Order: sequence, then C-alpha cells, then structure tokens
Amino acid sequence: MKRTKALAAASLTSVVVSLLAFTEPAAANPNVVNPIPGLNGTNGIPDLNGRTRAVAQQTGLLSANRTQDVNVLGTDLGIMWDNGRGEILTAFGDTAGLGLPNLLSGSIWAWRSSTLFRSSDRNLSDGMTFDSSPRDIFGQAKELVPSPKIPFVEISRIPTAGVAVGDTQILSMMSVRDWGEAGSWNTNFSGLAYSHDNGENWIVAPETERPNIGGNANFQMSAFVKEDGFVYQYGTPSGRGGLVHLARVPEDEIMDLAAYEYFDGEEWVESNPDAARPIMGGRVGELSVAYNEFLGQYLMLTTDEFNSVVMRRSPSLTGPWSQPEVLIDTRELPSAYGAYIHPWSAGPDLYFLTTVHSNYNVLLMHTSLA
Repeated sequence: MKRTKALAAASLTSVVVSLLAFTEPAAANPNVVNPIPGLNGTNGIPDLNGRTRAVAQQTGLLSANRTQDVNVLGTDLGIMWDNGRGEILTAFGDTAGLGLPNLLSGSIWAWRSSTLFRSSDRNLSDGMTFDSSPRDIFGQAKELVPSPKIPFVEISRIPTAGVAVGDTQILSMMSVRDWGEAGSWNTNFSGLAYSHDNGENWIVAPETERPNIGGNANFQMSAFVKEDGFVYQYGTPSGRGGLVHLARVPEDEIMDLAAYEYFDGEEWVESNPDAARPIMGGRVGELSVAYNEFLGQYLMLTTDEFNSVVMRRSPSLTGPWSQPEVLIDTRELPSAYGAYIHPWSAGPDLYFLTTVHSNYNVLLMHTSLA
C-alpha cells in the first residue's frame, strides 16, 4: 500500500514538474511556486557570509522533519508562540502539496492556506524538530481555517500572529482578497480565531474582524507580545511596506474590540483605532517582536524596503526603536521574507524563521547578539 502511494505521488510530481516548465510565476501570487529541490535550483541550505547563518530547513523535501509525509512540500511564514504547555506552536501560511490543483486561485498544487506544527525541542543548534501536527481525514496537515480561494472574494486566510491566553490558543489571521502587485496584496479584513484543544481545531471569531478601512487598516497584519496582563498588538497594513502601529488589550478581553487601547505617540486612547500613530519611521514587511533578556531590550524583526531581514531594538514596547541592523542582506538571499523570533531563544543566540521563496520553504536562522 505504501509503495502504491509512493508511486502515485512520484507520478503526480512528474506531471506537476512538467506543468511548471510552462507556467510563469505571478509577481505577488505565492501559489505558483516550485518546492521540489534541484528542479528549483536549490540544493541544501544557503551558505551566508553575514552575521546570520542558516541552521536547517524546517519544511519541505530537504527537511529532517519530513513534512512531505503530511503533504507539506512547500510553505511559508512560520509564526511561533509558546502554548504555555511546554511546546512551541508554529503556524505556517499558504501550503503546497500533492493532490487536486487549485487552478482557480492560480495554483497547480493542492493548496491549504494554513497549517500548524508543534515542537518541544529546546536544542535549536541543529534545527527545530516537529513533534506533531493537526491532521485531516486524509492524514495530511490540516488547513486550520478553510478558505474558498476565490480571487476577489477570498483567495486565502493566512495567520500573521499567535499567542496563548490561559488554555486558549489565539491566531490573528488576514483574509486576502487578491494578490495585487508584488508585495501589495489586498485584504478584506483581519480577525482572530481560537482553539481550546492546543491548535487541533480552530473557531473563527467574527466579532473580532477589523475591516480594511480607517484605523483598522493599520492592523491587517500583526505581532503579539504578552506583558503585565496585556496583549500588545503591533499592526501593519496589508502587503509589505507599511508603517507600524500599536494597540493593547487586557488578556482576558482579547476577543472584545471595544476593550482595545491605541497608542497615539504619547498616551493610550480607548476604543479608537483611528487614534493610533506610527511608532517609528521606516516601512516594513512581516514582523515579530519579543523581549530579549540578554540585551535587556525588545527586538523587532522585519524586512525593510530593500527586502533585507533587519532587526531594531527598543528599551520599551512603545519605543523609541533603533535604526535597523541588517541580519540577512537581500543580495545574499534575494528571495527571503518574513522573520519570526523563536520564543525560546536564550542568551546571545537569536533564532528565527525566514522563508526562501525560490524553493518556497522555511529556514531556521541563527544570529549571535554578543
């Protein structure tokens, strides 16, 4: 039976590869990708000469995690958070696998908008080992929140931030309307989904939807930080190249949009997202924020206007934020994007996940802060 499945998968892979040879990738559409090593020009992890090194490929056919066994040949992002139970949960975005292609959404792959893996691995020097993943009835990594994948309706529902509040796992997700120009996708709204069973099943909370208009447009993509009973939400508009805004909410009221406060540059303003002002200069891509005990500062990882992965520092959650320091120069890794801090980074060792679009998979990276 296993041999039959393997032969069928190999046959389908050959067909898909043949199709790829005649398919031009869309500029901003992540669906048309080629995650097959060798055929996409990728062989092993990149050898970088800057202050960051690639530790391991976390997903896909070159990963020790063998995510292809749950039909994850390619994926991106990698939003991590501590679930409060001794595990890191990692939510990935658009995911390519074998099966019926999603031709309507521009993909020749079977497509899921989100998947999740769990890890209890604290030795990150050789990569992050995945322990388990929520699976569907076919045994593949489950799509967390279904999406119709219809252009100009909702082409994808993608996670952008995660946090644990008590025994509840919470994801911020964006509803992508269309991909637009490169790096300039458009959203319908952002909103929260929650899970009471450690990420196995997710429930959408429509009352938390932020339509892509007015002040809410600045919170279409997010990063979460928990501190002093609050969840702080860093937000940007949809796409890459937006300014960063800041909100906060008491942990136990995270599902109540009326309970949020917005930072206007000097003080917190209740229930008015229009009051939020950018907390720093510079336009960024996907972002993550975490406190670093070794430095005694908050760190923010993003991509910049040149698509380099950069780091900023701040003594407080509200800033001021330093000028960006380049961790991965776009000239060394041209198709890299996203930079999500591993919550268990310790001492001078900063670990984070970055996607390489050329092979549409996620790498664990290491930078020394010493």
